[in-house]
Order: sequence, then C-alpha cells, then structure tokens
Amino acid sequence: MNIANIREERAKWLEWKNIIPMRNALKNIQTINTDNLNISYNDWVTVGDESDISEEQLTLLEENVKALIPWRKGPFSLCGLNIDSEWQSNLKYNLLKKHFNIKDKIVADVGCNNGYYMFRMLEEQPKRLVGFDPSAIFKTQFDVVNHFVKSDIKYELLGVEHLEFYEHKFDMIFMLGVLYHRSDPIASLKSLNRALNKNGEIIVDSFMIDGEEEVALCPESRYAMIPNVYFLPTVNCFKNWLKRAGFTDIELIEITTTDDKEQRVTPWTFGKSLDDFRDPSDSSKTIEGYPAPKRAYLKARKK
Repeated sequence: MNIANIREERAKWLEWKNIIPMRNALKNIQTINTDNLNISYNDWVTVGDESDISEEQLTLLEENVKALIPWRKGPFSLCGLNIDSEWQSNLKYNLLKKHFNIKDKIVADVGCNNGYYMFRMLEEQPKRLVGFDPSAIFKTQFDVVNHFVKSDIKYELLGVEHLEFYEHKFDMIFMLGVLYHRSDPIASLKSLNRALNKNGEIIVDSFMIDGEEEVALCPESRYAMIPNVYFLPTVNCFKNWLKRAGFTDIELIEITTTDDKEQRVTPWTFGKSLDDFRDPSDSSKTIEGYPAPKRAYLKARKK
C-alpha cells in the first residue's frame, strides 16, 4: 500500500464542493494574529482570551467557526469564544489519563475527529503525535484550533486500515469511538497490532452489552440511530478480540454509561443528540429497543 499516493489523493477531498466554504472560513480565521497566546490544557482547551483580539476579530472568528458546525468533540475556548461541543470529551480524557504514560513516545489517535484528545496530550510531552481520520470537516476544525495552538501534531486523512503501512510505527495507539464501526473488529485490531513497536500499547473502547458470555450483539440496521454500528460485545468477548489480535496484559479500565452530561445538544451542534436516540418511555433502551449506550475501555500490550 502506497501511503504517499493515498495521502495525495485524499488531499483533494479538501477541495470538494461542500468543503470549500469551510476551507474559506478557515482562511478567514487565519487572518487573525494568534502569536504569543497563553494556552491551558484543562477540560476546555483554552487559547488566549477576549483581550487578545479586537471586537471585530471576535465577530469574524465566531461567524467562521460556526460555519464548521457541528462540533462533535471538545470543548474549546479560542480568544474568548467558547465552543461547547456535543460531546464533553474531557470526561473521557480525564477517565483515561491516569492509565497511560506517553512522555517521549510516538502516539497515534485513530478516529481523532477534530483533535481534542491530541491537544490535551500535548501537555504529556509525547515525542510525536499523529491523528488519523478520513474526514475533511474534522480536518478543517483541527486546522482552526491548531491556528491558535500552533502545535506540530500531524493530521492524516487516513483510516485504521492504513496504520500498519505508515512510514513509522507507534509506541501507543488510542482508538476511541471507532471499533464498533468496523465490520471485522478482529482484523482491525490485528492491523493496529502490526502498527505498534515491540511492547507497544493500545487503549480502545467499544459500545458494549452486559453479560458474562463471550458474545456480541449485531444490530439489524441502526443502533441509537447510528447506521454503521456492527457489533456490541460483552467485556469478555471484547477481551477475546484483543487476544485473537495478538495482544496480552489486557486490562479493563472502566465501564461507563453515556448520559446527557457527556452528550447533548448545544448551539454548536445539530438539533438532535443522545436524548433523541433513546426510547422516550425507557431511557435504558435505544429508540430501536436495544440496550442504551454503555462503553467498555480496555488497555492491552503487543506481545
């Protein structure tokens, strides 16, 4: 697989008709001088405040950032403009933070969306950060935030299937919110295993179902209104996937139930979110009648 050729072809995605207005919005934002701004990597990735730009520039910033709605991951604060994303991604990041050490390591975030987790990871001083996500919209959102952060994070319009053919391997791979979108989860995990250096580690999550059996739910069509969810494993099934993919030292980090503190409608999203995807008469079920979203987070090491 020739990554250079794929990279060149996918760069053209940024010129699609529906993406051009977003890239133009980015260009407008890039006229704002963002040198020498204070940065804090707390729950809100915060760069500068309202005193750093003029009122006219703040209006310009807000108008053009809103052209990139929906903002799924975050939150961000850019020179006083608060982007309150659909997902409060800080909850997931804070949950995982105590389970990894990425200082001086080569790190990949697979399905990185607009890069929120990677911006948070900058504080941990990794050697290199590479994000993978084949979405021109998310790439444009990343470019907006990075105009303010000015990091050396590399964003690739590539997917899970490309990592093992990438120019270098990784010490740590995060894959959050992706595995249940893969029709062959074991093959995807095997590919990530091949992308790791010796003794490299992975943190991966998945929608899950309760039970001790080594089984998985396969939704008929949609799950919580999401069309491309293939499998929801029990924790034991999930562990078996990782074992079959060549991982060892498999550890259950956490099980969480998605609630409206983590995922909800805001002015920076579309008009529907978690509450619209659950059974209105029974919040323990999705609108299709399946168990409502729960996630299992696992950590494992390459043999």
